[in-house]
Amino acid sequence: MEIFQVVFWFAVAVLIYVYVGYPLLLAVATQGRTSRSMPMHIPFPRVTLLISAHNERLVIEERLRNALSSDYPKDGLEILVISDCSDDGTDEIVAGFAGQGVRLVRQPERLGKSEGLNLGIAQATGDLLVFSDANAIYQPDAVRLLVRHFSDPQVGYVVGHAHYVERAGQAHSAESEGLYWKLETWLKEKESSFGSVVGGDGAIYAIRRELFTPLRPTDINDFLNPLQIIARGYRGVYEPAAVCFEEAGDSFGKEFRRKVRIISRSLNAVRRAPRVLLPWTQPRHWLALMSHKVLRWFVPLFLLLTLLASLFLWRLPFYRWTFFLQAAFYAVAAAGWVVETNRAAPKVLYLPYYFCLVNLASLLGVIKFLSGSLSPTWETIRQETPARRESPARMAGKES
Repeated sequence: MEIFQVVFWFAVAVLIYVYVGYPLLLAVATQGRTSRSMPMHIPFPRVTLLISAHNERLVIEERLRNALSSDYPKDGLEILVISDCSDDGTDEIVAGFAGQGVRLVRQPERLGKSEGLNLGIAQATGDLLVFSDANAIYQPDAVRLLVRHFSDPQVGYVVGHAHYVERAGQAHSAESEGLYWKLETWLKEKESSFGSVVGGDGAIYAIRRELFTPLRPTDINDFLNPLQIIARGYRGVYEPAAVCFEEAGDSFGKEFRRKVRIISRSLNAVRRAPRVLLPWTQPRHWLALMSHKVLRWFVPLFLLLTLLASLFLWRLPFYRWTFFLQAAFYAVAAAGWVVETNRAAPKVLYLPYYFCLVNLASLLGVIKFLSGSLSPTWETIRQETPARRESPARMAGKES
């Protein structure tokens, strides 16, 4: 067999494993397993809710009213807003809630989310830390449902369920992200039953305070901290009933930039917590990390190898047809890009486009990681003009 045939079939095998084999493996491994029953009535430890914000004047008031409506005991819930040098009036809005117990922690210069969390956690009084985005709208019981899992001393972090929702003018971005997130949600559920869910979610996840390790400016907290916690022998749990609602980016371009940043910093997180790459540290988490994250980040490499191998094997009819099929798929994706720049593309076009967009973001994320080009700051992916936000109940009915 020619070397290019070996390359082709190896790349195809990896792609099949990532998108089909690993989910099937999880389904079989967790068959018959039920989620561990957790008590609803437990002691309520003190919790600090940390809301990271940079120029979030459009959503911060709603977020704070939502946080104050939590059914967690009021004397056990501390609310901190960490402002990364906001200059759009965000801080003034937060200050207006001081009488209701909300505290503002402001960074006097733009240093990024990770430095902000270091500053905020140093001032936090909670035994447990819950991390949230400024536009994440929690169901009233979300914090309580996260916290109950910490009655198990082996649980180091708990991840909630972020629902992506759409609004007028962003349906395609939200719908594609929603389809992607449905698969992610299913994987999280199975991984949690299998061993540990991989990573957190910046919109809604909690850790034990003593397990927080100070971050570097380029660290991504919701991926690095869970890896560090796993390396210390704890496990991570996914709680699907702890729900928050969050709008997807209003354009593919914004989602693209966000994904590039997340992937580059997530790869850096793996480098910063190398023990998780040792299979004997936590074998089940290692399998999930490699299959769900690391291999998927490198999918663009295997797609490229498949295409190039098919081209080099052009003289063989089978590989000639595989090349044509791949070329046709990318042509459809390109058509989706062209149409999407002018108007909403039909599903047959924008789903291939979104698949290619995600993998191009992975490729650029890998390149940024390898080149050391990691940014500590972020920009909002939401529209600059305010939009009417719906209640969580109505948003649930519109979930992608």
